[in-house]
Amino acid sequence: MKNLFLLCIVLVSTSSFSQSFFDRLHFGLKAGGNYSDFYNADFDTEGLPGFHAGAIIAFDINKNWSVQEEFLYSTQGAKLKSEFSDDKDLKLSYISVPIVVKYKTDFGLYFEAGPQVGILASEDFKEITNDDFAEKIDAGMVGGIGYQFSNGLGIGARYYMGLTDVSKMKSTTVKTDFQNHMSQVSLFYIF
Repeated sequence: MKNLFLLCIVLVSTSSFSQSFFDRLHFGLKAGGNYSDFYNADFDTEGLPGFHAGAIIAFDINKNWSVQEEFLYSTQGAKLKSEFSDDKDLKLSYISVPIVVKYKTDFGLYFEAGPQVGILASEDFKEITNDDFAEKIDAGMVGGIGYQFSNGLGIGARYYMGLTDVSKMKSTTVKTDFQNHMSQVSLFYIF
C-alpha cells in the first residue's frame, strides 16, 4: 500500500512538471530583411541587402523573461568598391544560430541580447582567387528590440556585430582581419 501511494505521488508530480514545462515551451517562424557590410576593413565596401528565414524555439522563464534560440538561413556580405574588384558583390550565406535572453514588458515591447554563431553554407566570390574566401565559422553578439502582440505575431529589429574574422585569406598588401556586421528587420509568429 505504501509503495502504491509513493507511485501515485511520483506520477502526479511528473505529470505536473512535464505539463508546466511544455506550457512554457514555444515554437515559431521568422523571416525578414538583412543589410550587411564589413567593418575593420582597409578597403572600400558598401552594404549589401539580403534576407533571413527560419525557426524559433523559446522557453519562458517567467512572465517577463525568456530564452530564445533561432535556426536561420541568412545571407550576408558586402559590395566591394575598389580597383581590384570592380564593384563585385561578396555574398556569404550562413546557417545562423542566435541564442538570446529576452525581456518582454507587460504591454509587448521586448529587448533581447546574446551570442550568435553562423556556419558558412555557401559563398559567391571567386573573382580574386579560386580558393575558398571565407572562414567556416562566424561568431558574434546580437542585440535587438521589438514588439510582440498577445496573439504571438511580432516585429523586431536586431543588430549583429561579428567578433571573428570573415576572411581566411592572408595578404601582405590588404588587411584581411575584418568582421561582419548586419542590421535585420523581422516578422515572426510564435505559437
